[in-house]
Amino acid sequence: MLTRKQAVIAGAAIVLGLAFGPARAQPVDTARIAAANPNDWLTYHGSYNSWSYSGLDQINSNNVKDLSVAWIHVPGRSTRGLQSMPLVADGILYYTGSYSRTFALDGATGKLIWSYFPELDDALVARQTHSPYNRGVALGEGKVFVGTVDGRLIALDMKTGKPVWDKKLQDSAKLTVGFTGAPLYANGTVVIGSQGGEWPGRGPIYGVDAATGNVKWTFLTVAPDEETKKTWGNDSWRTGGGGGWMPGGYDAASNTIYWGTANPAPLYDWAGKDWMTTGARPGTNLYTTSVLRLDLATGKLVSYHQELPHDEWDFDSAPGEFVMLNRGGKTYIVHPNKSGFIFVYDENLKVQNVYPLIKNYNFVKGIDPKTGELIGRRAMTAGKQSEPLCPAIDGGISWNHGSYNPKTGLYYKIGNEWCIDLEIVKTTPVTQPVVQLNIGANFHEVPPPGGQIYGHLDAIDPITGVKSWEVRFPEPPMASVLSTGGNLVFVPDSRGIIHAYDARTGAELWNHSDGTGHQGGIVSYMAGGKQYVAVTAGFGGMVSDGFGAMFGEPYKSMPRDEGLLIVYSLK
Repeated sequence: MLTRKQAVIAGAAIVLGLAFGPARAQPVDTARIAAANPNDWLTYHGSYNSWSYSGLDQINSNNVKDLSVAWIHVPGRSTRGLQSMPLVADGILYYTGSYSRTFALDGATGKLIWSYFPELDDALVARQTHSPYNRGVALGEGKVFVGTVDGRLIALDMKTGKPVWDKKLQDSAKLTVGFTGAPLYANGTVVIGSQGGEWPGRGPIYGVDAATGNVKWTFLTVAPDEETKKTWGNDSWRTGGGGGWMPGGYDAASNTIYWGTANPAPLYDWAGKDWMTTGARPGTNLYTTSVLRLDLATGKLVSYHQELPHDEWDFDSAPGEFVMLNRGGKTYIVHPNKSGFIFVYDENLKVQNVYPLIKNYNFVKGIDPKTGELIGRRAMTAGKQSEPLCPAIDGGISWNHGSYNPKTGLYYKIGNEWCIDLEIVKTTPVTQPVVQLNIGANFHEVPPPGGQIYGHLDAIDPITGVKSWEVRFPEPPMASVLSTGGNLVFVPDSRGIIHAYDARTGAELWNHSDGTGHQGGIVSYMAGGKQYVAVTAGFGGMVSDGFGAMFGEPYKSMPRDEGLLIVYSLK
């Protein structure tokens, strides 16, 4: 969705980049990111359209059997593994490890160009439930932007790794809420959202000047004005939540961003059917568990849709995919919700379709595909619940993203089938910053009634949800998916095996063990005229910490504090 002028600029940038290569590398700017030159991977989802797709085809379904390890990088101090999405510009790979450690590597050899280890408040980091993982960086204006778990956004010089500016955005000392997700760069602004929905914060999303680090705007996702405060009865907006913890998408034509928000706090409410007037947080609780369209220049709300009004199941809208497609002259935006449902919108966030990716759900009987209205919602009261809640708190869809392939017209997405046994506990409202989660329940994961816990990769039509094929995994995969112009879909699974499937049929063509579980990103790029596939490996975190108890081996023996970046190429 580029303007004519931006498209011309982007095209010129590609021509120059291909003609001169890294020695005459063009700046990473909005037009270049939007153009999505397959030689690079310039933003979290590959480009602003969230396709997470590489058009490269040097590695393809005919020769993928010859794929082998080209080089490995060990970031060190990989507490709770690696969740980072690597980025690549002009043959140089940038990625993060735990504690927001940031690296620039030669994409062909793995040779270290520079590294940067920010000084963090170690005592604060130790208290954080979500720390110390980091999911990646943003590139723009000659800088690498990285967030930290102690509430800072840092700009590093792309060539040297030296700090350009270091901005404290959140006071994390009491609330212990910072940044775990990657930022998004567009049009001179860096956008980043805070983690979590379990603390009495107001889920800020920040727009920061890329040149100076000065805050341009702040959007509060919880009750930003008097009108939305009315959607939180008894001043319960003070309990907060709503963190926009994963990066969204950008539409250059309108200069707007799409962003998802997390659940309200406490996660679980005990009001039952009277949730609009009683309980922990009466009302719909705007703008939690919502998708937002914000003006990039001002941060003002353009439009929104609350996917789950009064979310009482912890089914965030925060997973950051906003897959932007044009079909039949119409623009669609496809957004997966943690509940396991996929919402399809027009550019103004008006619902066009809703369909389930998963099979096991009972928090609703359904969602109206024309309006997005919840049908037969399950409202719970205090105490032990009579039947499991499905999907589990871990999500029918988690934060790991899928991939849309324009050659096949298919969207490849992971769905997970699991539930929780749940006891809802009445808690005292937490309205001041404290070092604790505000969950309001005790729970543990269980299989769906009459079934088993498992995960599946579905190849579906992104607009209708019609399935072409499915691959089943014995445990839920927690890493992201990559599809390519070489008719391939790569899935790094939780056991530590990376799989390559035929994008049209789902037939497995190749696999390789990386030695430890995957829960991070995977990208493809060109360096020195050769195509590479890079994947992060290293297990541990809010979800994967429980795999040992749920599934036994190999997870009981799998290290939690190790990580690797593994890069593949043809022999």
